Formats: sequence, C-alpha cells, structure tokens
Amino acid sequence: MTPETFSSWQVWAFLSAIFAALTAIFAKVGVEGINSDLATLIRTVVVLITLSAILFATGQFTQAGPISAKSWLFLLLSGLGTGASWICYFRALKLGPATLVAPIDKLSVALFGAVFLGERPSAYGWIGIALISAGAVLVAVKG
Repeated sequence: MTPETFSSWQVWAFLSAIFAALTAIFAKVGVEGINSDLATLIRTVVVLITLSAILFATGQFTQAGPISAKSWLFLLLSGLGTGASWICYFRALKLGPATLVAPIDKLSVALFGAVFLGERPSAYGWIGIALISAGAVLVAVKG
C-alpha cells in the first residue's frame, strides 16, 4: 500500500466497517450479564483513554489551534447524539442479536446525510441506499 492509499475515504470507510462489526460482536458478548448502561460507560471510558493516548503520542494536543464556537456547538451536539446512540445500541444488543441490531443501526446515516447535509447521491447511490434500506427492513422483519 502507498501513503496515498491511506488518504482515501474509501479505505477509511472500509476500516470503519470492519471495526464497527468487531464493535457489535465484542459489545454483544460484553453486555451479557451486566447493565447495558454500565457497559456503555465502560466502552466510553476505553474510547476516551485510547483517543487521549493517540493524541498525546502524536502531539496533536499541541497542534489543536483555536476551535470556533460553531465547532464546539456541533461537536457537543454530536457527543450527545453519540451518547444517546450508544445507550440505545447497547440496550438493543442486550435484547436482540447483533446480526439484526447492527444493520438497522447503520441505516440512518445515508438517509440523514441527504436530508440534513444536502448530500446528493447519484442514481446508483440512491439505488444502493434503497437496497441497504430494504435489507435492513428484511433483517428486522424476518429476523
């Protein structure tokens, strides 16, 4: 792989999908026998420690620069959304199989990107979103 490979959004998206799958599998096993909210807290602490270590190790805390009020607001809202999502996700994993929970969890991003961010997928993109949506519905209904 070349350095340019790791600047491709497709590579990062693929890696994200792999880690999301591992997250669902590990979380499903980890949430057994404990409260789902406690499991979410433990996961959050691990993420906080890991990201802090990465930022310190790479010197990115010193290179942060000023952060605008708009960025603070939307990062705060994103954090609240993440927290709510994780609480719901862990509760869903506690109650149902990961193979049914994970596809439904991922479905909303494509639709919300179009509605709230004004992203305009191509015709093929919309077909893909429709197929993903149909798959998530089939998984949920026939699961």
